[in-house]
Parts: sequence; structure tokens; C-alpha cells
Amino acid sequence: MHTWQRGLGAGMLSAALLLSGTACGGKGGNNAGNGAANGGNNAAGGAGTNTGEAAGGNNAGAGAGTALAAVKSAGEITVGTEGTYAPFTFHDKSGKLTGFDVDIAQEVAKRIGVKAKFVETKWDGMLAGLDAKRFDMVANEVTIRDDRKQKYDFSDPYILSKAVLIVKDDNTSIKSLADLKGKKSGQSLTSDLGDIAKANGAQIVQIDGFNQAIDLLTSGRIDATVNDKLSFLDLKKQRPDVPIKVVAETDNVSQSGLLFRKGGTDLVDAANKALADMKADGTYLKISQTYFGEDVSK
Repeated sequence: MHTWQRGLGAGMLSAALLLSGTACGGKGGNNAGNGAANGGNNAAGGAGTNTGEAAGGNNAGAGAGTALAAVKSAGEITVGTEGTYAPFTFHDKSGKLTGFDVDIAQEVAKRIGVKAKFVETKWDGMLAGLDAKRFDMVANEVTIRDDRKQKYDFSDPYILSKAVLIVKDDNTSIKSLADLKGKKSGQSLTSDLGDIAKANGAQIVQIDGFNQAIDLLTSGRIDATVNDKLSFLDLKKQRPDVPIKVVAETDNVSQSGLLFRKGGTDLVDAANKALADMKADGTYLKISQTYFGEDVSK
């Protein structure tokens, strides 16, 4: 749920999560490369990956009916992703870029007949990067929202999740979203999760992703963070000793999709066909079980 799409819609998080965030921003949950929560996360990406916010030889910019042809002509589809938002997009202990969204994007690219070239970008610059044609597609658990659909095209939903309110395990003053009023909450400025925190009166402390939010939380520099439930569960699975807990969870379920610029209908259609075929032949379930132990599209 990133995070514009990355934030956290905890139990009572009434705002709908939308790219994807949510990393912390919302969406960002971390795993093998998380500052205080793990290690070696911002390492250089694996082969075919551009780290940082480097522009990535994008093929986009084509109008309707030509986006797919441009990608196929280039032999690759450039994909914007954070690389710091486990288990969706992060670096493993060897420094290789991996994660649920990374695997999904690679499989979609393969079925379209091209290679995926990842361009790592901070969430708050992700949409601007897509607008500037630094990449053709964003794969970062981007929440599907009506306001975003006015400017961008989404694939069919490929993941469902909720937002949660996370605090230190010894915190007894924050028990609900309403308790965020006047408290410091670590959020990406453009995430859905950040919107939830703001709506509940929190003092927003800007963060770059889920990992940083957890680092600031455990060190006492913020009081809470609204973030993605799946990211929290993954972190606790990897690091059960991390002193944090969930005190609230949103009832609203957010849907995330691959994000594209408006006009490339044929490319979106090709991505949708790839996703549908992946679900039909069991490939999607295999990827989902690798990271979550279940089918997260339902």
C-alpha cells in the first residue's frame, strides 16, 4: 500500500490506502536490509537494477496503442520501485534486489516478452519519475485510488492489504488512531498512510520508507507510524525481537496494482493478461506463498 500509496491505515484507519506504498510512507516494510530492523538493505541492486533515483532508459512516452510496441522494441520494460520496502521490494543479504513486487514485475515482463530493468526511487519521487518517463511502470504496492486513476492507469489488483498503527511495545498512551493527535508519526509525505496519520492529528515526521520509520520508532524519535500490515508481519517474522507492536488495524482493505502513465492501454492490457495467466497457472500463488505463506490477492 504505498504508500501517495504508502501509509498505514490501521484498524480504525478510515482513509482508503492507495502507490504503494503506503510505504511507512507507507508502504514500506522491510526485511533483509532494514536499518535497525535488519541489515544490508540499501546495498547495490542485482543485475539489471539501477540504484538511487537514476533515470532509467525508459521506453515510455508513447501514446495509446504504441506503449507496448515501444517496450518490445527496446527489449525491456523499466520499472520504478523503492528497494527499501520489504517484503515487496528490498535488498537481500547479498545486496540483490528482490521482493514480492520485484518477482511479480519480472514475471510480467517475461510474459510480455521483454526483460525488467529496475530503477530504484524514493517513494515521494516515484510518481514524478513516472511522469518524467524515467520508467514505464511502477511496481511498489501502489494503492488503487480514484484520484490517481484520473491521471494514471492501473493494472488489475494483484494484492490486498490493510494498514496498521505501530508503536513501541512499551507504549501505553497510544491505543487507537485518535490517540495520534499531537504525537509524532513517521510517514512518507505523499502516502495514503500519511494521510491517515494527518487526519488523526498526528505531527508528521518525514521518512523515506518503512525501515527508517521502524528505526526512528525503536530509537524513540517518533511515537508511531501508520504502515502496511504485511510489512509489519514480515518484519516480525524476520526479527521477532524488534520491540514494536500493532495497536490498531483498519477495517478498509486496500487494493494495489501496477501503475502506468495514461494512454498506454495496450501495455496495461498486456500486463493484465500476464497477471491473469500467472494466477491461472499457479505462478502467482507460488510467488505469494514465498513471501507471505498465502494468497494475498484474496
